[in-house]
Amino acid sequence: MISFRAALSLPLIGVTALGLSACGGGRDAPQVDIAAAQTTQIGVNAFLWRASLETLAFMPMAQVDSDGGVIVTDWYANPQVPEERVKLTVYILDRTLRADGLRVAAVRQQNNGGNWVDVPVRAGTVQKLEEAILSRARDLRRSQIG
Repeated sequence: MISFRAALSLPLIGVTALGLSACGGGRDAPQVDIAAAQTTQIGVNAFLWRASLETLAFMPMAQVDSDGGVIVTDWYANPQVPEERVKLTVYILDRTLRADGLRVAAVRQQNNGGNWVDVPVRAGTVQKLEEAILSRARDLRRSQIG
């Protein structure tokens, strides 16, 4: 006859055995997607970094810090609209390729009688830049993986 204590311990042994058998010794464990977190020698995600530089290549750069993940452009005036200029700052916040790992800040100025005056950035400008950078980063990742 089984004692009361032994009867209580049998389900615990069964649950433990089930838990250990689910581990499978690591042989059937899924492989981690290393490419999504690839950072190379810089301190931020390499795909976001490269995509940011490529997307903003038409603008003069004032500061580029790959360790801190910050890109600051100098003032850029579109030749078709010379009375207006824009300055951008891109922050790469993560080592993984994620939408929330990127922030863009923009400052827009208009020439008012020889003085540059801050004016609001057009709605959607920052979001479109972030989407362009993220899209390019995904393309770069796909081309390297595939």
